[in-house]
Amino acid sequence: MRPSDLAREHGISTQAVRNYEESGFLPPAARTPSGYRVYTEVHASALRAFIALIPAFGHARAGEIMVALNTGALDDVLLAVDRGHEQLLRDRETLNSVSRAVEDLTDFEPVLRPRSIGELARRLGVTPATLRAWEEAGILVPQREATGYRTFGAEDVRDAELAHLLRRGGYPLARIALVVEQIRTAGGTDTLGAALADWRRRLTARGLAMIAASARLNEYLSVREPVP
Repeated sequence: MRPSDLAREHGISTQAVRNYEESGFLPPAARTPSGYRVYTEVHASALRAFIALIPAFGHARAGEIMVALNTGALDDVLLAVDRGHEQLLRDRETLNSVSRAVEDLTDFEPVLRPRSIGELARRLGVTPATLRAWEEAGILVPQREATGYRTFGAEDVRDAELAHLLRRGGYPLARIALVVEQIRTAGGTDTLGAALADWRRRLTARGLAMIAASARLNEYLSVREPVP
């Protein structure tokens, strides 16, 4: 098979196929005496797996999975897949919590005591600098102790969870600030409802993409040549 044969199936350029091979996303191709690449069904299966992984895990993670697979690091492959499913599960749980918050602003995971900026950052898996940026954008309005340290109560944690969810959905900080303000004032929630519905559709699409990617990975595992 030629690079054009693989490229045509996915509507990509032959240069993209060569780039994917050079990046390790595809196994190395054999060469003719004149230097032309020769691909096989193994390479076609690898490319199908890589293309399927992108909507499921993102381009960077998809590349990491294929490189690990092509170098025989199967444990790393499984770990990356597990982490993707773990993130999807957390997104679903957070989305459900925020959806309940729309119906009843008090129905959100409670915090027993105020959290410091470091504790809240660890809870969300972000950096304190990210939380400070959200504060500057008006998304978070933490209390200040006499010492000047920020403290985040139950409503602050709710707002931070919502911001984290929508940020992963690709929403800009300014739009998130408007949505969070709606929650704070218990006013209209049309914007929030639309944002959550859109993100739920994205999560469903990602979940289905993960199923499709798993099938393609399994196909590739069944035909790939053992790594020396």
